[in-house]
Amino acid sequence: MAAKMLTVRVGCSIHFDCESTATVILLVNPRLDPARPIRHEVLDFGIATKSESFKDADGNVAYRVILGTGLNEIRHDAMVEVPTASDKSEQFGNAPSIATLEPAFLRYLLPSRYCDSDKLFAFAREKFGHIYDAGAQVQAISDWVHSNIEYRFASGSPEISAAQIIERGYGVCRDFAHCTIALCRAINIPARYVTGHLPDIGHIDPGSPMDFHAYSEVYLGGQWHVFDARYNEPRIGRIKIAQGLDAVECAFATVYGPARMTNFEVWAYQIDPNRVALGDPIDLSKRLDGVEEIKS
Repeated sequence: MAAKMLTVRVGCSIHFDCESTATVILLVNPRLDPARPIRHEVLDFGIATKSESFKDADGNVAYRVILGTGLNEIRHDAMVEVPTASDKSEQFGNAPSIATLEPAFLRYLLPSRYCDSDKLFAFAREKFGHIYDAGAQVQAISDWVHSNIEYRFASGSPEISAAQIIERGYGVCRDFAHCTIALCRAINIPARYVTGHLPDIGHIDPGSPMDFHAYSEVYLGGQWHVFDARYNEPRIGRIKIAQGLDAVECAFATVYGPARMTNFEVWAYQIDPNRVALGDPIDLSKRLDGVEEIKS
């Protein structure tokens, strides 16, 4: 019997005003995932004169787009099927041995621009070194970040790292992810940064504007497990866009040239695919999530 699936509408609208031509690298498409098939998808680059897709070093599907002079309206819209099961693992397994860890994963043990684990060795070992089970260690890290870092909407900065966030005590979802990742790497557990969409299936709508969401994945027992210190509870409908060392490798837009972003809108909400089609206006009165009841 086929597992029950829900339909989530995800997408974004990004406007760039350009004085002359500029180049942007976009990461906005959901990664291909057999467990979360894309039902329909449209990506429109507006007046851009050229675009090409490629896979980056982390296997993310990126687009290199040449923006035209004037207003460039980029829009992505997709219907994605998601399982009703939550993303919480029942068993995590052991931390990998560095001596036998696949070479491709060794990079996820190293300090990076925003995950400066080298500055957190002593802190991580003092707080979590007494815990011997790897899964319990990572959960303790997620619990600590969730409890000790205050979420402040719009407090994000491209200049601040995990060690600085821990010192100041507040941040946004990307900072929660960076702190979790840096602390895991400080105790030799591979961890990576993930960005994507997270609808409010089975959760009350917090009332804040929809946005891309950042979280972490940790490598235990031979597979990657979701740890999201921002919410620190099981969630349904998570849709991955990109993965990498930190936010540098997963930025939704990296701009080269005189382009100014003048509009940014993101959506991620459950819908009835028989009542909503791609191209329809974003109408949150038709969303099925944002409440405690899981509607099918």
